[in-house]
Amino acid sequence: MKKISHIILLLFVALGVTLVSGDDIFDIFIDQTDQSTSQVDIEESGHYTSVEAVSTYITMYQALPSNYLTKSEAYDLGWEPDKGNLHDVASGMSIGGDRFYNREGKLPEAAGVTYYEADIDYTGGYRNEKRLVYSNGGEIYYTADHYQTFEEIEVGESQ
Repeated sequence: MKKISHIILLLFVALGVTLVSGDDIFDIFIDQTDQSTSQVDIEESGHYTSVEAVSTYITMYQALPSNYLTKSEAYDLGWEPDKGNLHDVASGMSIGGDRFYNREGKLPEAAGVTYYEADIDYTGGYRNEKRLVYSNGGEIYYTADHYQTFEEIEVGESQ
């Protein structure tokens, strides 16, 4: 009986400390390191390659992060796509900012809309199939299969 009363007393003390500190008692059982991918901290001077970060950057600054080069800029530095040598000639850079012509018509067409493309998750060597396609009107699309299918990206208001 004495053991049960000690346990109950400890529970009341823990509850009292929680109430005094203002913390939600259920926070004890929640992993505090879990953060939503929709909450991306973006700085104008930062370098980004993920879908979330680049799409948020475009929405915030109407441009690509500074770690992107157009194909023309990369060629001028000695880039040879068939050699997969972008990081050899421009370490840490990705290809982006060139016009995307929507030849297959998979994205909405509207007068005055121009699309641009950017590599996503590039880590060196040959370019992968992942691209972000964004418009001068603010629309952003992601393709993981080199323009076969597209998913519209909605950047949250909290960004």
